[in-house]
Amino acid sequence: MALVFVNGQSENTIQALDRGLAYGDGVFATMRVSNSQVMFIEAHLSRLNQACLRLGFQPPVLSDLQSRLQKHAQSLGEGCIKLLISRGVGGRGYTAPSNPTITEVISLHEIPKHYQGWQQQGISLSVSSVQLAKQPLLAGMKHLNRLEQVLIKQYELTAKADDWLILDTDNHVVETSMANIFLVKGNQVITPKLSDSGVAGVMREQVINTLLDNHFAVMATKVTMDDIKNADHVFITNSLLGMVNINSIIDRQVNASLSSTTHYKPWQYTTPLLTQLTLSL
Repeated sequence: MALVFVNGQSENTIQALDRGLAYGDGVFATMRVSNSQVMFIEAHLSRLNQACLRLGFQPPVLSDLQSRLQKHAQSLGEGCIKLLISRGVGGRGYTAPSNPTITEVISLHEIPKHYQGWQQQGISLSVSSVQLAKQPLLAGMKHLNRLEQVLIKQYELTAKADDWLILDTDNHVVETSMANIFLVKGNQVITPKLSDSGVAGVMREQVINTLLDNHFAVMATKVTMDDIKNADHVFITNSLLGMVNINSIIDRQVNASLSSTTHYKPWQYTTPLLTQLTLSL
């Protein structure tokens, strides 16, 4: 069972009227702990700070929060820390309180055991029938309202797929159910533009910066299924997985017909690129 700390105290409960529970009014981050250190902690806290400000409330003091997270990382050693920040209790209905009392929840977890196999062998994706709505005011942030992801996960993957590839309502590729996605075409690397929907992950940011440092051309733009089909290579990223190769995609969505299935070609694993990135991160 995960260890949970609410507002610095070891407990598993929050107040029943907390706005995070009532409205999803808050943000969260999932961070990898390695060698008793939170990886990319400054980037995680910067993204959390920006998300809180976009929602209209002040986050906890970041230096204090960083100290608390590092303390938990020291006790955890290896694993995952999930940090959840809600606006707390208060306000009338949807209207938020002018001076909220923040709720902070920190939980400690193990890394899923199958992730190592994914990192070594790559995975396959299947296109989800659930599409993401477009909402620029929330796009990019990791807010607490994850109902779209809950709906996505209600469908059972086929035996040959490991995760869902997610499109938006204009049939543009956004992400997978848990990771950002990158396409390699020659010396150019493309990732979906996340101005309308999706989560701009911390590992996505690290990979983009590392690619630029290694003189790759990187572009964030609208991505179609044809772009995926014609890519030389596809990989995904998140803070717990790092980078994982995509071996193939089972597409049942382009023609909106479950009876029409396309198995995109297996991509050649571009070992030099991912090895270079892994060593650089």
